Amino acid sequence: MKVYFSHGKESGPWGSKIRHLAAIAEELAFSVESLDYSDIQNPDLRVARLLEALKAEEDNVILVGSSMGGYVSTVASMTHAARGLFLLAPALYMPGYEHQIYPTQCRPLTVIHGWQDDIISAANSIRFCEEQRAELHLIDGDHRLNDRLPTLGALFKSFLQEIMA
Repeated sequence: MKVYFSHGKESGPWGSKIRHLAAIAEELAFSVESLDYSDIQNPDLRVARLLEALKAEEDNVILVGSSMGGYVSTVASMTHAARGLFLLAPALYMPGYEHQIYPTQCRPLTVIHGWQDDIISAANSIRFCEEQRAELHLIDGDHRLNDRLPTLGALFKSFLQEIMA
């Protein structure tokens, strides 16, 4: 099974969070892929890039997204049957983004958001998780969550183990 990572608007495909989570996935025998969206500013064109990459996948995939990448992964999961969706401070309900409702059936579905996020309100993740009846972890952290890597790693490992069960 492969884990597809989607990075945020101003980060890259192998930032510290993705490297940390990818190492955990590989320890559990998942293959990993992290697409580079740095040449695309439009979130919906990023969704199209991810969906194009997913066309080649024969096995189940797990989608992981941070910030704008959370939007990208969520919207892709609405048309591609992913085996799981793991989101970090997802950019949902953002003005100017094409999709404002997210009827994903993807499970398990876990969202982590920092209480001190001054880029995307934690209220957006609360709303999404309430609508989806998804697992939500509100933690002491900012938008980047880089100072919470051990917590993110533990939650991601548990998420992957749930999929493996």
